[in-house]
Amino acid sequence: MKFGKFLMIAMIAVTAVVCSNSVSAAENEPAWFTRPVEKLGRGVANVAFGVLELPMQWTIVSREDGGIAGLTYGTLKGVGHVIARVCVGVVEIVTFPFPLPDCPEYPDDAGWGYGPIIRPAWVVPVGSDWNSFVYDDESIVNPNL
Repeated sequence: MKFGKFLMIAMIAVTAVVCSNSVSAAENEPAWFTRPVEKLGRGVANVAFGVLELPMQWTIVSREDGGIAGLTYGTLKGVGHVIARVCVGVVEIVTFPFPLPDCPEYPDDAGWGYGPIIRPAWVVPVGSDWNSFVYDDESIVNPNL
């Protein structure tokens, strides 16, 4: 029971730090503070929303190989990605105060840093469309024609 209370207090403290960072202006904060907090937020998001890799992989496989492949092979591929995303999220949560080797901020750089371990860094990257995984929007016939 004590561990549950400790875990709840720790999650509240983490949420307070993340929310206070998003409220303040990012350019006023030093990089030694914002980079680890971003890494912590990315880790929490990967653990909490890692299951969204399933519809993401359904969509990707469906666009390449069709809807049936998306529902079968895409599901298997998605389960693997969910496990990887959650494990990476746990590593990012545990190691958020420390830079890691081969994790630079930009993919072309080298060395230690607070960058993402896997790319894309977030579960649903900007510009992704994962809501129409069986048929593309262009393949649907317009009944008004």
